[in-house]
Amino acid sequence: MKKNKKVLLIGGSGNLGSCIFDSKTFPNIIAPTKKELNILKIKSLKKFFQKKDFDLVINCAAMARMRECEKNPSEAINTNINGTINLVKAIIKYEKEKNKNIKFIHISTDGVYPSTQGNYSESSELNPYNVYGWTKLASEFIVKFLKNYVIIRTRFFNKRKIKFNDAATDIFTSSIEVNELIKYIKKISLKNFIGIVNVGSARGSDFDNYKIYKKNIKPTKRKRILKKINFDIAKDSSLNLNLLKKILD
Repeated sequence: MKKNKKVLLIGGSGNLGSCIFDSKTFPNIIAPTKKELNILKIKSLKKFFQKKDFDLVINCAAMARMRECEKNPSEAINTNINGTINLVKAIIKYEKEKNKNIKFIHISTDGVYPSTQGNYSESSELNPYNVYGWTKLASEFIVKFLKNYVIIRTRFFNKRKIKFNDAATDIFTSSIEVNELIKYIKKISLKNFIGIVNVGSARGSDFDNYKIYKKNIKPTKRKRILKKINFDIAKDSSLNLNLLKKILD
């Protein structure tokens, strides 16, 4: 994909979406508000797509907070699954009408893996451990109806917004700082790769990852965190990044 392509960012007001837009990594980008483009309303999608022209779609739209997904599973299903269905249908129709091949980058999660053993590759067993993970896995299957898609399985954090006062020393992930993730999204957008790819950093504990940016954060244990919540969380969701390295070489 050429660098001057027009980019449509879905979910531009969310954690990742707002960082992508503010980073100016994609110069020719539009990020419509929910009022301008609502993926839960087919008429809204149809009206917007009739007026706009774009070559790349980055889909960050999701109900992503695990606690909220557990409390409101029907809302999580509606946003993460039905919203993706509507969006994919609209893009397929747009491609036919405009005679274009749209590149679609869909942000998924490492939560589609069991997250118990770590070192998960893209071909590893899929077995989400909470509502959020299941809805994101379902959205992946929907995205595969497109011809030119990239599904990014990842976990990220914003170094400027670490709200936790403590972090587990025995929860391991490949969590990546959001600005680094954006750089990878840009690089992947310029490749001809189609399929699913893990994107993250080297395996590390939550405590070690956050302490780099929040010096006063305190260590804790996973079992203590579980006592405060009513849903399961990862033990070791670390990712095998061999495919990512191969794509970018």
